[in-house]
Amino acid sequence: MAPRHPDPADSEPGEATGEALAAHLRARSTEFLRALRLHRETGNGASGADGSAEAARALRRSARRVSAGLYTFRGLLDPDWADETRAELAWVSGTLGLEHACAARLDRLLLALHRLSGATTTPNPAAHTVPAPAKAPTTAPPAVPLTVGAARAAALLDRRLTLARARAHSGALEALGSARFHALADRIAVLASDVPLAPGAAGADLGPYAAAAEDRLNSAVAALPLVTAGHPYNAQALADGLSPDPAPHPQDGPWHQVRLLLRLRRYAREVPYGAAAPAEDPRLRAAGHALNRHRDAAEAAVAAAQAARTARIAPATAYALGVLHADQRHEVEAARFAFQQTWQRRTVPAR
Repeated sequence: MAPRHPDPADSEPGEATGEALAAHLRARSTEFLRALRLHRETGNGASGADGSAEAARALRRSARRVSAGLYTFRGLLDPDWADETRAELAWVSGTLGLEHACAARLDRLLLALHRLSGATTTPNPAAHTVPAPAKAPTTAPPAVPLTVGAARAAALLDRRLTLARARAHSGALEALGSARFHALADRIAVLASDVPLAPGAAGADLGPYAAAAEDRLNSAVAALPLVTAGHPYNAQALADGLSPDPAPHPQDGPWHQVRLLLRLRRYAREVPYGAAAPAEDPRLRAAGHALNRHRDAAEAAVAAAQAARTARIAPATAYALGVLHADQRHEVEAARFAFQQTWQRRTVPAR
């Protein structure tokens, strides 16, 4: 492996031990309980309440960090307890995030349709801003007249994803009121004061566990086809007018895995420092942003393809959705290219 440029966060403040892990988990658990209290005080997730939305995001952030600590440093904890708690945290984080994901996906697809159809009005004034993808050496979808089918495609996507968002909202409220969630909250309340470290773990060095997280990330990146990142996706199928595949693309999985491992690596480096954690390496932050864009575009492409398979839609609508699907797959390739460029800047040629 080629040597890396020095990472600003590579230096450790002395030898971090299991005591630092316990302090980290207690702090993150306290954040979870604080966010839960705020969430209840602001209306249990009413979609129009900014405070409630922020509380839900804080719940998810703290849940991810607790879960990451339990995964990376599992060897220093009661393993059965850690595995059970991680599973429940993943459930609540995924449930709370689904509503926001549906809304962001709809905004992304409507903005893309607006761009592809050459419309002069903004389709959704409340839409989230979607960052422009990095320029990749890839052939974009051809310029085509989508005006006829774009409006109907937008209406179809709006119906489907608004319904999915409403269901996700109801599911989140149901989950937060369930006995399962209350049991998790009780478990986190105990964790906020009593971390179940394994015997002898209090003085154990965290370094090997953080290094293992780094190695898992590097191995996963090494398995990616970085050399071909940015090449056109399915250009011939688009030219031939073939129906897009509504299933997730099989090549996306390894990239999604790298995104998760990069996040685990980042969270693992927070543990020794507590509140004094140094700023993240800008190159790693840019790599994370690229992989977030990759995930968003891949999921949007699946949503467009699924809408294109709706029964009895007009050919113009199906065509617009097909071009929209191809556009999002090209966004996927642009995000991969951006990640490749950022990641390779972290290395220097081996001598």
